[in-house]
Amino acid sequence: MSPLRIAIIGAGPAGLTLARLLQVSKISCTIFELEPSAQGRDQGGTVDLHKRGGQSALLEAGLIEEFKKFSRPEGQFDKLVKFDGTLLLDEKAEMPERPDDEDDRPEIDRQKLRQMLLDSLLPDTIRWGKKLIAVEQSTPTSPKHNLHFADSVENDFDLVVGADGAWSKVRSLLTNIKPHYSGVTAIEQWALDVDQKQPWLSEYVGDGSMFMFDQGRAIMSQRNGNNSIRTYACVRQPQNWLQECGIDWSQPETAREKLVAGDGPFANCGDDLKRCILESKDNLVTRALYMLPVGVKWEHREGVTLIGDSAHLMTPFAGVGVNVAMVDALELSRAIVKAEVDHISLGPILAAFEEAMFKRGEMFAGKTWKGLEGHFSATGGEERAAKVRAQIAASKARS
Repeated sequence: MSPLRIAIIGAGPAGLTLARLLQVSKISCTIFELEPSAQGRDQGGTVDLHKRGGQSALLEAGLIEEFKKFSRPEGQFDKLVKFDGTLLLDEKAEMPERPDDEDDRPEIDRQKLRQMLLDSLLPDTIRWGKKLIAVEQSTPTSPKHNLHFADSVENDFDLVVGADGAWSKVRSLLTNIKPHYSGVTAIEQWALDVDQKQPWLSEYVGDGSMFMFDQGRAIMSQRNGNNSIRTYACVRQPQNWLQECGIDWSQPETAREKLVAGDGPFANCGDDLKRCILESKDNLVTRALYMLPVGVKWEHREGVTLIGDSAHLMTPFAGVGVNVAMVDALELSRAIVKAEVDHISLGPILAAFEEAMFKRGEMFAGKTWKGLEGHFSATGGEERAAKVRAQIAASKARS
């Protein structure tokens, strides 16, 4: 039985993790990535990796010690405030030292995570600048597939893994379901060199994250490892709000001012929260947030599958998306290794992998939807603070 020929579409956390895990097991694969290079675009802010999530994949990939070099356990601490600026919870003040056995979700910058995974791969694993146009069967009766790129055609892959994100081209081969608008739009803003340029903001946010939840709106400021903070001013508004709200987003300074003044969505917030927006001056990006339906699934098709956002795109309001994606990669790698080692057909093993992934994806997508509801409710901050305090009390009781 000849070795499987495997194509992974997309060099995000899911695709890179899968490639590393396969290479650890001496199974070759090729990643095809749309971006022209590893520095093709901003990779986003910070992400927390859970012991039973992303860390479990990194452990099996032989990268857990490398992860610890770049991760920031201090980034786990949250600060919660009401819309008027009243402090609801300062987690670090109430529990300065987190017990080692609970240090299970340290933050890591997405760029650091990506570079760590890139550096772990064999040379020439990734082919950059490959825009996928379509995937088709090699012949009408063949389980193999050909990949049509803008500049070439790659033939006869035994397995094509769609790890190509929200607007996956591979997904269209398996289902007609597409992402829909979640009802939330985020205004992402950066503060760079924050300790020097914006010391108040640095002190206010601290080493972790600051959250304000309120009816139809939220503000989240998160410390990144490169001496920067990203603030997300989010609103629950119709999909056309960005175009019809009367704010010119091409003028960041006046846009920030309109968010916090007059009839802006954050006009009646406390001064500290307004400062988080006004002092995040270094970039402004608008993002309408999309999601796939909770519980999305498809009929198994031999030779093709999906992982990560391609399979179960979620909003960020439970902090689990990257973790679920990396677990998808872990479980798929195990399925592929089993087929190779036992010299058996990949089809039934792949179908079983997908059924387990559907259940896992539905569970976490449901958790994320519940998180969205809580983030944008009038009592969301108090409820989150009460939950964290209960966890702190339970931890102190055990120690």
